[in-house]
Amino acid sequence: VQRALDLVQLGKLGGRKPHQLSGGQRQRVALARAIVTKPRVLLLDEPLGALDKALRVDMQIELKRIQREIGITTIFVTHDQEEALTMSDRIGILRDGRLVQEGPPEEIYDRPQSEFAATFLGDANIFRGDATGSGIKLPDGTTIGASTGASVPAGTKASCAVRPERIRISTGAAKPDPAGANMLTGQVSKRIFAGNNSTYFVDRDGQTLKVIVQNTGAERLAEGQLVVLSWSPDSTVLIAA
Repeated sequence: VQRALDLVQLGKLGGRKPHQLSGGQRQRVALARAIVTKPRVLLLDEPLGALDKALRVDMQIELKRIQREIGITTIFVTHDQEEALTMSDRIGILRDGRLVQEGPPEEIYDRPQSEFAATFLGDANIFRGDATGSGIKLPDGTTIGASTGASVPAGTKASCAVRPERIRISTGAAKPDPAGANMLTGQVSKRIFAGNNSTYFVDRDGQTLKVIVQNTGAERLAEGQLVVLSWSPDSTVLIAA
């Protein structure tokens, strides 16, 4: 018991009653109860859902430290995307009881194999059209280049996914960086300020695209402003229909 309490940093609080513990400390007690029997597999089902954000982040760090220290294979169930990316060595995305994709967090995030995976784990702008062999052609004739993702025969239906933070937004038609980047024009419909970053919603041919930029003190774009969006084909993932 003492060893389990020490692991969750409650070694000096073993004599306290439940009502004398904070919410985070009670969560640690629950974890100590689970690991004291030295199970081969530990199942954590939404264990941090009832905690406030700051305490949840602290507990994520603690859980990862404890898991590494005791070396127990852990299955962590969560609907929190950031929590899944932070906690996991491997992620499995479930839909209607079926495993639709599984792999390291970076692979799941950067190379989703379906529109569902792309939009479920993080935000993604989805473009749909006909495969060209190196990307897709949109209904209006615009071509979007993609250098990662599925191998889709030319002429068949396909889609592309682009993460909002991978898109550059500017007010002029300056040459994008890197050369050969995809380019679209649109109009800012909304801007949401979130402290360290801002999210721009850009209307383009009936579709609303999302762009996330870091707040570095640069000029803020106004609603109604015409803008140019550009991004590398390396940031575009081709997905079979």
